[in-house]
Amino acid sequence: MNPNEELTFTYSGVVQRENRNAVCVRFERKRDGALQYAEGVVPEGRITKQEGFSQEEVEGLEAYLKTHTEEIKKNAKALNQIKNWFG
Repeated sequence: MNPNEELTFTYSGVVQRENRNAVCVRFERKRDGALQYAEGVVPEGRITKQEGFSQEEVEGLEAYLKTHTEEIKKNAKALNQIKNWFG
């Protein structure tokens, strides 16, 4: 990936997926005016759907997810707590 390129990372709160707690994640960037994305899931640390990323980039994103799994889960749990304030 280009170090000068902006890559946005977003994630859900904790959700039920296949009877397990999971966090859905999404990476996005604009390249040549087109939106490119990679969607994945934690704790598996796996990209499940992508458009516009090379295999090497996907491997790098998966490595990021695996390295930051605990932090992502902690932040997702905090989102659930905030959501409950309004529910």
